[in-house]
Formats: sequence, C-alpha cells, structure tokens
Amino acid sequence: MINKKYVLLAGVIAAIAVQPAFAQESSSTTAKGWSGRDMTYRGYNYDYMDTNYVPKNRMKQQNKFLANQYAFASKPRNMWEVGAKFGQFQVSGDVPAEMLWRGSYGIGLHVRKAIGYVFSLRAEYDYGQATGLGWQSSLGYGNNPAWNKVYNSPRANRPNGLNQVFYNYRTEVHQLNLDLIASTNNIRFHRAKTGVSFYGYAGLAGIGYQNWINTLDENYASYATSFGQIYDKYKNPSTGQIEYSNRQEVRNELRDVLDKEYETDGESAQKNRRPGIFDKKTFMVYASLGLGAQIRLSHHWNIAIENRLTLPLGNGDDMLDGQRWAEQTATEPVMTQSTDGINFFSVGLNYNIGRKSRNVEPLYWMNPLDYAYTELNAPRHMLLPDPVLADADADGVPDQLDKCPGTAAGVAVDAHGCPMDTDGDGVPDYMDKQLITPTSCQPVDADGVGDCPCDPKCGSLQTCASIPAASITFGNNSSTINSAAQTQLAVMAAQMQANPTCKVVVIGNGNGSKVQQQRSWDRVNAIIEYMSEKNGIDRGRFIFQYGQAGNASSVMMRAAATDEEGPINVPPPFPNLKK
Repeated sequence: MINKKYVLLAGVIAAIAVQPAFAQESSSTTAKGWSGRDMTYRGYNYDYMDTNYVPKNRMKQQNKFLANQYAFASKPRNMWEVGAKFGQFQVSGDVPAEMLWRGSYGIGLHVRKAIGYVFSLRAEYDYGQATGLGWQSSLGYGNNPAWNKVYNSPRANRPNGLNQVFYNYRTEVHQLNLDLIASTNNIRFHRAKTGVSFYGYAGLAGIGYQNWINTLDENYASYATSFGQIYDKYKNPSTGQIEYSNRQEVRNELRDVLDKEYETDGESAQKNRRPGIFDKKTFMVYASLGLGAQIRLSHHWNIAIENRLTLPLGNGDDMLDGQRWAEQTATEPVMTQSTDGINFFSVGLNYNIGRKSRNVEPLYWMNPLDYAYTELNAPRHMLLPDPVLADADADGVPDQLDKCPGTAAGVAVDAHGCPMDTDGDGVPDYMDKQLITPTSCQPVDADGVGDCPCDPKCGSLQTCASIPAASITFGNNSSTINSAAQTQLAVMAAQMQANPTCKVVVIGNGNGSKVQQQRSWDRVNAIIEYMSEKNGIDRGRFIFQYGQAGNASSVMMRAAATDEEGPINVPPPFPNLKK
C-alpha cells in the first residue's frame, strides 16, 4: 500500500519557498533588459524582431509580423534540457522503507523539450535501489516462498507454533518515464523573468524490478533464534506486539544481527526469465506524477528539486517490497493485500543545449508577456497613430515649432510659422504690394515697393500678387493633406478663382535620397490633385516641381510670373519604391 507517512512533498515546497536573490533580476533592470541592453532594442528575453531565432518553417508568420500584417511573432527556436539527478528512492509498501544512507538511493537521466510556454515533454530513465526493514514481528509469512521454506518449523514457545520473522528486502528498479510537465509561474505580470520555475507533471512509467530478502545469515542459517530474542525483549505481554515507541531500538538491533547479503529471491507477480539484465525482472506499467522546482543559475544551468510518485494502475502489484500480504497484528495474522508504489525524492543539475545566438532558453523559463510589455514601454514595432500637435493659429506649424505664433487666419507661412516673404524684402507677402521686388531695387517702402521704376514685367507681377504664397508641412513619410493644410489651400483656391489667368508653382523639397525625391513628388502630386478634385481648379494652372533643396517635409506654393512656364505632369522618379 502507499504509506501515508511520506511527507516529502512538503519538504520540497519548504526547501524552495525562498527564491534566491541571485536568480532574480535586480531593480535596475527596470531601465535595462536582462542582458543589460537598452529595452528599446530588445526585451528582457530576446529580440522579437531577430529572425535568427526563428526556424524556416515559421518564417512565413515572422515575415507577416515584421510587415505589421500579423500581430503575433513566431515562436522562437528554444533549447533542449538535459539533466542528471540523485536522491532517495523508496518503495512505499508493506515493509517500512530505509533512508538514503541505508541503501535506498536512486539516480536519473532525462531529456526535456518545451512545446509551449506552459507545457513540455520529458523522457527520463531512473535506476533505483530500495531497502526496507520491518520493526514489528510477523507470523503471516506462510504464503511467501522466501520465508516459509526456512521458517516453517514449529517452536513451543511461539504463538501458533510458528517462528517470528522481521520482514526486510532490497529491490532494484529500472524505470522509464514519459512525462507531460506544466509550468505556470513563468507567466508574470509584475516581473520580467522568474528565477524559480515551479512545475507539476503526470505520465506513464514502464518499470522492471527484482527484489531479494535477507533470510539467512553468513553461515546460511536462519535468524529464527535472534528474531525470537528481539521479539521477546520488546513485546508487550498483554498485546503480543512491539510498541511503536520501541521501533528505532528494534531496527537498530536487527541491523546488528542481519548481514549485508540479500540472498533469497523475493516474491514477485511474474517472472520474465530472459538473458542478460532482464533475467528475473518483473515488468509493469505504472502511472507517475510529481511536483518540482528549478532554480535558475544562468542562461544554461539550473538546479532541480523534485519528488516523483510512481503508482500502480488498476489492481497493480503488491510485491515491490518482496511481500504480498500485510498483517493487522503479530498474534492474529489476518492478511490483507494492497498495492505498492515508489517515491523518488531527488536533487538534480540541468543544462540547456543550444547556442544563445540562435536559441532562446526553454520556453518554460520565458515570459510570454515580455514582448507586449516591452512594446508598450518603448514602442519599436507597433503601428502608432499620427501625433496630434497643438496649432493655436491654425497655420499648419505646431505651436512648439512656431516662431511667429498668432499669425492671422489665411496668411501663408513658411516652415517656421512666420508669414511668407517671397522676395525677402522684409514685408510679408500678404502686405507686399510688389510681391517680387528685385534685390537691386531694395530696400523697399512700407508697402514692399522698391525704388526702381516699375516696368511692364513688374506690373504683371502685381496682377497675381493677391494669390498668397503658402508652405504645406507634411508628417514623416506621409503625403496626406491634414486639416490645417486644407485651410491654406482653400484660401489659395479662392484667390486663383478670383484671378483665372494666374498660375501657381508647386515646389516639393527633398533631394537627399531616392526616398526623399519620391516623397517630394508624392506630396506635390497630392496637392495638385486635391486642388483639382476638391476645389475645382484646373490642373493646367499648376507648374509641377519636385526634388528641390530645402526642408524635406515641406512643399512651397507661390504665384507664377507672367512668362513662367513649366510641366503640368511629371512622371514619378521611383514609382516602385516601397512606402
């Protein structure tokens, strides 16, 4: 039967309750990633944008993620875990088990692979040697061939004419486990990583075992006399039993009497007599479950503390300890039969196999919330709406960049928010009665008129002077006309309708790269299309210029001179350039 006295699971929890400081990230990691790098470039776990961590069969999803066509990054390639363990291996059955230092030990080797952030699979081989020694004498050994061939002679001073025996055994177990493991505390809302991973698991175990019993001393004689003396010394005359309080003294005296040889085959349910290591082994399929904790030492190393219970399926097997029958009393051997199990408490050292440049840690160490929290704190990949900046005078230049706040409505401004002065004579265009005054005719008077005689060309310039110059500022990589620009264009459209013979030159800035030249073309084309489609201005009244030197985010507009000509349409310089 499964002995209820095993409380080793509580010991596991107590041993790992305090999480070591060296395995946790310090408070300084609120500004830096786990590796010490700035979180702007990576999260605590790894760089989700780095395709080195993505296997070929998941690159399609990763490419969609990088192109903002899918919200989830691909699952990264993660390391395999291999480990070795050592600890106390005990049979929980009819005979009390001995401790580690008295021969009940086990060793194990395993390989483990994460299939997600919670679940992983593990294959493990365990070898165990378990010993046990009873402290209560027994009479019901008649059905056990290991005892009844030696201890069946009657003795007058023994109840029922039978010898008293003290059960003992040594069992050797080979166990192969397949476990499904669940880890949950890696999913953390208030820390980037955990230094301790708690887990539980369940699975199947195939075991092959063989046991032996120490029934004869070194001279191959029975222990009947020695057993009887120990029984007589510690028995309670009224009950015929040994009191529980004397159990340690009884077992110590038995250890002094028994030799170290377990020479007699114990009772077993089946014998598959095969050559080699399988000789006399009994094979069974058991259920296996347990709890454990891993303490992270580094990216590759961790320590594991674990307790595994191996339990019989169905009716199971009651002979792991070499004894089929349990007795209710020593003097009245009423026999009961139940099943035996195995308890393996171990401490192990694990290593994660794989290169850090291509594999992340096993996923049960990773926090799947890391990417979301990192992006919220320092956006690098998410699509964000265009910022809305205050513009009190609605001139198209945000207040924080506006060097001339409070500009009157409808006045064309430059990229700094100041009224346009096309000819640079110091008089804003909206007050300049001579819009283009040659430099040689300056300085000018308060109306912007120079001191040169006004020739026919000068007069013609005055004809379209009522059409204000304008500067339209666009957002980064955008060719969308915002509300402030629409207001400016509406004013210009009204003036062009009032002066139907005037043309307007639309000048796009930006020539530092292919991208700037194409964006410059896009913006000029967007303005001309907007004026044509929204305000009804004939496209032939515009002169198309792009790729000029100047602020790459702005487009300048001014009235054309009388004889000034230029193209109405210009082919885009780099039409296949990705936006």
